[in-house]
Amino acid sequence: MYHLFFKLFFQRMDPEKAHHLAFRWIRLAARVPVLRTFAAAVLAPRHKELRVEALGRRMHGPFGLAAGFDKNAVAIDGMTMLGFDHVEIGTVTAQAQPGNPKKRLFRLVPDRALINRMGFNNEGSAAVAARLAARKPVFATTVGVNIGKTKIVPEDAATADYVTSTERLAAHADYLVVNVSSPNTPGLRNLQATDHLRPLLTEVRAAADRTVTDRRVPLLVKIAPDLADADIDAVADLAVELGLDGIIATNTTIARDGLGLTSDPALTAETGGLSGAPVKQRSLEVLRRLYARVGDRITLVGVGGIETAEDAWQRILAGATLVQGYSAFIYEGPFWCRAVHRGLADRLRDSPYATLADAVGAEHKKVTA
Repeated sequence: MYHLFFKLFFQRMDPEKAHHLAFRWIRLAARVPVLRTFAAAVLAPRHKELRVEALGRRMHGPFGLAAGFDKNAVAIDGMTMLGFDHVEIGTVTAQAQPGNPKKRLFRLVPDRALINRMGFNNEGSAAVAARLAARKPVFATTVGVNIGKTKIVPEDAATADYVTSTERLAAHADYLVVNVSSPNTPGLRNLQATDHLRPLLTEVRAAADRTVTDRRVPLLVKIAPDLADADIDAVADLAVELGLDGIIATNTTIARDGLGLTSDPALTAETGGLSGAPVKQRSLEVLRRLYARVGDRITLVGVGGIETAEDAWQRILAGATLVQGYSAFIYEGPFWCRAVHRGLADRLRDSPYATLADAVGAEHKKVTA
């Protein structure tokens, strides 16, 4: 039913307008007690066998919403109602900013992909922190906060910019993510180089610790799929050295060649980050490389091109404790989480693994056994 609705209605709309409309419906539904209870019962049935412990949290399952959908923390309950086991809000910057000029979001329907050059449009960390502080959760969930660099801030002042956001947001985050991998903020990806990344992560960690003294706020870094293998290894080694809690692999890609794109060349030529099905293979490769490097010492989060339960299962076997999605939600609609959870439960039941935790990284253990 949703696929027909998408084809007849959403596909004819400007992608950003369609996003805001769907977002509004989700938020409204979550405000109506009877409706949200019914929706959650239908869309988010729990599977006890999928429960996971990660980043110091117990979660109903491993499948979360990637950053980018709820930039300003306005629909956490709505997305939980739809079945996401954790919700990562943002990317949030220290200063409010409108993002890049429109049109800045494009659907590649034949490729089940998106291209975006949104540019971290958000209300700023002070406003988002105030909203999170005032929030009265309807559904219990894990909330990640993804932070990035304000566009007008020069690269040499980036660390201070991230620290400002950390000081405002850490107290409201179940985990914190340093985003240095979006292609839509000039110079941001330069921060992935370890000589820039080390002081940045060190200062953010220190800011989180002095801001929140009654618990440790887990800190992760989100990397691009376009990193060379040697750079992936360097980030992995740095994460272990600094005692980072996790790595999210991966963000969107600037690549176009070799991805088998079949959409209109005028669309595929649009600048910005490509997400969705075409990123699947590279994101999986990056995840495998990270796990081979770090093993179980830190938590890995797999994201990029996850459409089905099989995609999520392959990420878990490759080393991901948690998985995230976003782009496929546009194409699959409100029953997506339900289908992924049911499929994961089926795969776990048919596997030799007693728990989901036993399955994490299993493909590597087979090779080395």
